[in-house]
Amino acid sequence: MDKVLVSPQEAVKDIQDGSTIMFGGFGVAGIPFALIKALYEKGTKGITAITNSPGGRLEDFDLSILFRKRQISKVIASYPVYAGKINAFEELYQKSEVELEVVPQGTFAERIRAGGAGIPGFYTPTGVGAVAGEGKEKRIFDDREYLLERALRADFALIKAYKADRMGNLIYRMTARNFNPVMATAAAVTIAEVDEIVEVGELDPESVVTPGIYVSRIVKGEKYDVGFK
Repeated sequence: MDKVLVSPQEAVKDIQDGSTIMFGGFGVAGIPFALIKALYEKGTKGITAITNSPGGRLEDFDLSILFRKRQISKVIASYPVYAGKINAFEELYQKSEVELEVVPQGTFAERIRAGGAGIPGFYTPTGVGAVAGEGKEKRIFDDREYLLERALRADFALIKAYKADRMGNLIYRMTARNFNPVMATAAAVTIAEVDEIVEVGELDPESVVTPGIYVSRIVKGEKYDVGFK
């Protein structure tokens, strides 16, 4: 099945208001810039964004553009702000115009992994006795207290990979791998932005990280001069 689409705009055309969307990326690596731009142009609002960080390092390219247009209403993240600089998300948060759920980073990754694996929840000691544990179910295992954390799933995952074949098998480049593979498994529709698309059979099977069964759509991204190599 050929999953390649002609443009980022076509790839996001059915993302409706109120959607829950996972966005890949960590810092400045592995961010689906072209898909974010297409979503900005489409104007989808009321988005619940599941992302490690809601942007700010590359504020003309990353999720900052969606916050400036007030398209995101809730954020589930582990690293929402950067020290020394107020990003577009924080500006809205200080005005109570966007909701925030902070999740410890390891718990964040595991909640997404659980969502992809069909596991509804799990117990972890992370957050016991802290703000992260307030209001959550607790149980004792082997004389230690644990919190119940619920899995995370999304309507869409917008991810970034290095190379794809036309069936959606993906490989990643170095740290750009980050949250992208696990997010690919935890959404009803996964849209992959890639640098290069090859024919089926050209990828080394041992290099494939995300099997095509998890990927719904593929689009070739644009080249952006974002000020880093």
